[in-house]
Amino acid sequence: MDFFRWLRFNLAYYRNPRWDTGISPPELLDFIASHPAGKALDIGCGSGTNAITLAQHGWQVVGVDFAATAISIARAKARKAKVNATFLVGNASRLANIGEPFDLLLDIGCFHNLSDDERARYIRNFDTLMAEGGFFLLYTFFKDPLHAKHGITDQDLQRLSERLCLVWRQDGMDKNGRNSAWLCWEKPQ
Repeated sequence: MDFFRWLRFNLAYYRNPRWDTGISPPELLDFIASHPAGKALDIGCGSGTNAITLAQHGWQVVGVDFAATAISIARAKARKAKVNATFLVGNASRLANIGEPFDLLLDIGCFHNLSDDERARYIRNFDTLMAEGGFFLLYTFFKDPLHAKHGITDQDLQRLSERLCLVWRQDGMDKNGRNSAWLCWEKPQ
């Protein structure tokens, strides 16, 4: 892991990071409304907003982020909301042994910030992280020449397709004008 990336993300949580809106997106709320509660893993959970939303809807939730500052904020927010959620400091590409398989893996903006090698490891973790019939709900933006360092590629989508079945995809643009998408994948039973 890049030290400067780690430092940048940790320091960002001492102020108001632009990505931390404090509001769960409608795509997650729609997913919650149409699926029974189970076990969820929020990868790159930040300050815990979405993990707390899941817990408020009956999900057993573990949130993981590599920014210890974000995890401290998430734990405080969960206590204040009076919900039971577990928050851990961890590397998104090295979660294979985090616990029993999850019914939902949620990633809103983590995957596209990983290096190519980290993304490949992250996807391999699905073999042990996801329950059969489990879902991977992903919000991401795509790599382009202006943002060559971050974003997912066609190769990433191919790797995901080798392990999971695409249920739906909703393309759009993020607030910075980058091509983005919500994707929902299911692990075959």
